[in-house]
Amino acid sequence: MARPPVTHMTQSPGALFERLLDIMHRLRGPAGCPWDREQTPASLKPYLIEEAYEVLEAIDTGADEPLREELGDLLLQVVFHAEIAAERGAFGIADVLAVLIDKMTSRHPHVFGGRSVETPRQALAQWEAIKQREAEASGGQRSVIAGVPRALPALLRAQRMQGKAARVNFDWPDARAAWTKVEEEVQEAAIALTEGRRDRFQEELGDVLFSLVNVARLSAIDAEDALQRAIEKFRQRFTTMESDLIARGKSIASVSSEELEQSWEAVKSREPSR
Repeated sequence: MARPPVTHMTQSPGALFERLLDIMHRLRGPAGCPWDREQTPASLKPYLIEEAYEVLEAIDTGADEPLREELGDLLLQVVFHAEIAAERGAFGIADVLAVLIDKMTSRHPHVFGGRSVETPRQALAQWEAIKQREAEASGGQRSVIAGVPRALPALLRAQRMQGKAARVNFDWPDARAAWTKVEEEVQEAAIALTEGRRDRFQEELGDVLFSLVNVARLSAIDAEDALQRAIEKFRQRFTTMESDLIARGKSIASVSSEELEQSWEAVKSREPSR
């Protein structure tokens, strides 16, 4: 059944947000939902990650309706965590919003102050400089590559960390130069593999992957997205190969490796030329 069209474009976002807060407060209240009442920040972690990835999947569809819905689900997680924090007297959603507003205005002096930047790169450099001054004002030291969560997927984490280092000109001049490092790391990994040194091979294989991310970044390619596309291509080819074998009365688990290879190549040969 088709979902109804958007009907809230003329309503106040503030009023709708207040209603959402009231709904969450009731769900967590004594007469609320047993499931919602038993949740903790730790128990909600998987849902927060899942909702963020569902937003990414919606973006990939290019359709507005799924994106609208998934953004709402992600927003619910923010409200959920803020409600739990308010219950223990730590902070509330108003504190979350106030900190965010202060951060966005103070880190955009070229919009809300008297400064001027001409390019996105200059804006990023200014953002990092302001973050550094904030850390120093609070008596701490902040690395240029700080702020990249360890929980990120490895390829994405590598690309974000490399990008931060590049903002202070610690970078390869271009993708071609970075590719020479890939070739060097592949040779070192091959030696470790030939020698049967598993720990060493693991380290060198990590270096290969990290170097490949550098090439992707310098080519303006998202490494995580590139790998996801390769995975999806493999999935489509593999399931098509399974269907072909079933159509011939065969099981993929029962045919020889040679026949599997022939079937795989047959699937590839039917794909449009790239």
